[in-house]
Amino acid sequence: MQSGLFISFEGIDGAGKSSHIEALAQAFKAAGRAVVQTREPGGTPLAEKLRDMVLHDPMDPLCEALLVFAARRDHLNHVIEPALARGDVVLCDRFTDATFAYQGAGRGFRLDVLAQLEQWVQALPSGTVRQPDITVWFALDPAIAAERLSAARLPDRFESQPLAFFQSVHNGYAARAASDPKRFAQLDASASIEHVRQDLLAQLRQRQVLP
Repeated sequence: MQSGLFISFEGIDGAGKSSHIEALAQAFKAAGRAVVQTREPGGTPLAEKLRDMVLHDPMDPLCEALLVFAARRDHLNHVIEPALARGDVVLCDRFTDATFAYQGAGRGFRLDVLAQLEQWVQALPSGTVRQPDITVWFALDPAIAAERLSAARLPDRFESQPLAFFQSVHNGYAARAASDPKRFAQLDASASIEHVRQDLLAQLRQRQVLP
């Protein structure tokens, strides 16, 4: 049986990452892999309820962080870990890097508290901490992302934040990528959709996870 593969997709709102997940899923299926597509916060009935609260209900950064990690725990237990145990490919729209970028860098919440929650919630029986095998970061200038969002849809609590917030989030992602460069595959999300897609597939082939 093939080993499971966990790939997360990260980037500020407006970076366009979600549009590429389906194409990558099809590429893996064409290679004969079973694929689970999911998202965070969310992915289970409980986690989706918590997602709705995080996106729309007023709360302080600690409440946000606790709800996000509670959703993540349920998601790991009921979706991600079982899929990886089966040998599936898990494609997840956001994971813990988003928490450090949004609640940590964006909201200014304590990174040490987030790191402790990460250790608790993502702990594996082996004593290690569950992280994606590969994190695809759609890096984009926050000003460009803001232009894209303005024409997209009614913004939620995060999408309606000022440009300075998204600059902080972008910096938070950059810090996470710098701390674990082997895990991160960085893409220039300002390029055309086709160019970004080709770069994504090329980087995954270079890592030998796609034929």
